[in-house]
Amino acid sequence: MAAQLTTAVLLAAGRGQRLGDLTANAPKPMLQIAGSPLISHIVDSLARAGLTRFVVVTGYLPEQIEDWAKMFAAENPTIQIDTVRQAELNGTGGALLRARDLVAGEARFLIGWSDILMNRANYARFLDSARNEEYDLMLAVNRVKDPCRGAAVYVSESMQVERLVEKPAPGTSSTNWNNAGLFATGPIIFDYVERLTPSPRGEIELPGAIAQMISERRVVRAIDVRGFWSDIGTPQDLEIARTRFKVNQRAKPSNSR
Repeated sequence: MAAQLTTAVLLAAGRGQRLGDLTANAPKPMLQIAGSPLISHIVDSLARAGLTRFVVVTGYLPEQIEDWAKMFAAENPTIQIDTVRQAELNGTGGALLRARDLVAGEARFLIGWSDILMNRANYARFLDSARNEEYDLMLAVNRVKDPCRGAAVYVSESMQVERLVEKPAPGTSSTNWNNAGLFATGPIIFDYVERLTPSPRGEIELPGAIAQMISERRVVRAIDVRGFWSDIGTPQDLEIARTRFKVNQRAKPSNSR
């Protein structure tokens, strides 16, 4: 029997420093792509895949995302969007902890970076696996030439995750799998996040908790992402995404479903 999974936590607290002036007056998830904010594309795709509730963790210019959430939910009455602020921008792990009370009682839930865009079909594929397989944590992975911008993910032939290395030095990885920024897990993740100490960047980083789960032989599985994927990390990434979605998704995800 498929597990109940209807909620996603979207981490939307950061600014996106590499985008420079593009995020001077707007948080990264609010950047426009094909006529809609980036975060609208993500929520719309997940809602079409069957999710009904979203917890969005805000931080940088939070009012803009909070206003968007109210508007989107009002125009899409079948879904619920709750927001919570991360007062101290201390990393993705710290952001996730801010959502803990809002997912209390959920046996499984999704976690996603709110600045990653991918082909819509990937969300449905990921959710199908997340609802029907056994795991402590499941993460999406995508193929790249070098995972130095994200996290290198080493997997077995059966896609069991054996190692995860955050921000490896360029040219040092022997895997092409990259952490694609979409996860499914349960309350166990909070136990691992609470144990984390700040990284060299001074942040509490969620991938560190996943690495600890792997080292303790928890069941961590990977699902591959197919087709277009981007973390919208640079102005060039943003332009590529805008061109791609303008051409290939003429029916943009409107704020009504």
